[in-house]
Amino acid sequence: MIRPAHVEALLGSDADDPTLIVLAGGISVVPASELNDEQYRGAMEIVSRHDLVTELGTDAPSPRDIEETAARLDTAVTRLGA
Repeated sequence: MIRPAHVEALLGSDADDPTLIVLAGGISVVPASELNDEQYRGAMEIVSRHDLVTELGTDAPSPRDIEETAARLDTAVTRLGA
C-alpha cells in the first residue's frame, strides 16, 4: 500500500505542513489545514512531513532510508486494517 514513492512525495511536497493519509484504500499527501475538509472525512493520518523529518533526522534521506520507512509505514497501516 505505502510505497517509497509516497514517502518521496511527502518529503518533496510544496504543501503547507503536508501529511500522508489513507482514504478509501488510496494514499495521498494533503496539507494539514485541509484534513478537516469534507473530502478527507474518514481519512487515517499516517505521518506529517515534520514528524517524518524529525524521526529520520534529515529532509533528504537515502534511498535505503526511504524504502525502509515506506515498509515500516506500510506494516503499521496494514496492522491497523486500513
